[in-house]
Amino acid sequence: MSGPRMPSPPARTFGAPLMAMAVLALVVASFASLDLEWRALFGPEALATTTEFLSGFAPPDLEPDYLRRVGMATVETLAMSALGTLLAVVAGLAFALLAAGRLGPVLRRVSRLLLNILRSIPELAWATLLLVAAGLGPFAGTLALAFHTSGVLGRLFADALENATPLPEQTLRTNGASAAAAFLYATLPQTLPQMLSYTLYRWENNIRAAAVLGVVGAGGLGQMLKYHLSLFQMQSAATVVLAMLLLVAAVDAASFALRRAVTR
Repeated sequence: MSGPRMPSPPARTFGAPLMAMAVLALVVASFASLDLEWRALFGPEALATTTEFLSGFAPPDLEPDYLRRVGMATVETLAMSALGTLLAVVAGLAFALLAAGRLGPVLRRVSRLLLNILRSIPELAWATLLLVAAGLGPFAGTLALAFHTSGVLGRLFADALENATPLPEQTLRTNGASAAAAFLYATLPQTLPQMLSYTLYRWENNIRAAAVLGVVGAGGLGQMLKYHLSLFQMQSAATVVLAMLLLVAAVDAASFALRRAVTR
């Protein structure tokens, strides 16, 4: 009597080596096609010019009146990022229900196409377009953050809903619960920690993006930075840069603590 058959070894696939070779070829082609002047960047003349330029930023402008204006711009930047993220969460969740196929395959394809369009246009391009309609100021920046982040969060939320275990929801439906109740009590609690983690991470990114959007006139710290740099007021610009660094560091720390508390 013959013994138990040994399982056959898994078939070898060449997908991973081919992908690695393709990435390596792309990197080599990128270096070969770009005219990178490393000597000019790290030459003594470039280093001397850079040192002279950076020395103009010291010391930062710490006048009380100016610090008050920087503080108001910091609050404006923080408000832009928070409101833009909040609007994106609401819109992203609505799109996610469609993109996860909850209302049929046709709406799934249409909603995913719309989400691709929203997130393929960067925040800076959205802000440039919206400044024409909404005018200068933080309103256009907030909408730009909301549009782009809706595309990102909508796709992430939809993937989380699709990857959720369907058995709890099916059990509730079998026992007579409505579709909305089964979703709220079975599927949503599974995905909520992951959705909150995605939201906090995107809020961190939107803090940085909100500071950049001010360069095109969307208000906040970015608009102050552009103003002072255009007038070569380097010490005032240094104060704005420090405010940006402190704001990003504070939000990163708060977001990290919240993510840890949510995912425990």
